[in-house]
Amino acid sequence: MKDNPLMKYSEQLASEIDKLCKSLEKKDNSNAIFQIRKSSSSVFANISEAQYPQSLPDMLSKFKIARKECVETESWLKLLYSVNAIDEATFKKYRNLCGRIQRMLTSSCITIEKKI
Repeated sequence: MKDNPLMKYSEQLASEIDKLCKSLEKKDNSNAIFQIRKSSSSVFANISEAQYPQSLPDMLSKFKIARKECVETESWLKLLYSVNAIDEATFKKYRNLCGRIQRMLTSSCITIEKKI
């Protein structure tokens, strides 16, 4: 199977955010933990679904949803950082990963839109 960096990064984001959430469950950030876990796993799920699209518009839709969920994940990271639930290094690590995924998704959306 061909190496797919977008799949790799989205899986990394979902799995590492899940681990982060498990470590944060001891603190009282339950809504933020639930939401960031949900949004980060949605990034991975939508990118996974886009690997076997019904059509190019279907793939485009999945990528756009994944991009929105990635932005949401970044927003929850900002909130967790602002309430001191995570440190700056953790925030930057995952914010940068979100940014990388968003750029890849934006590029993919542009390419697909040109084909449609």
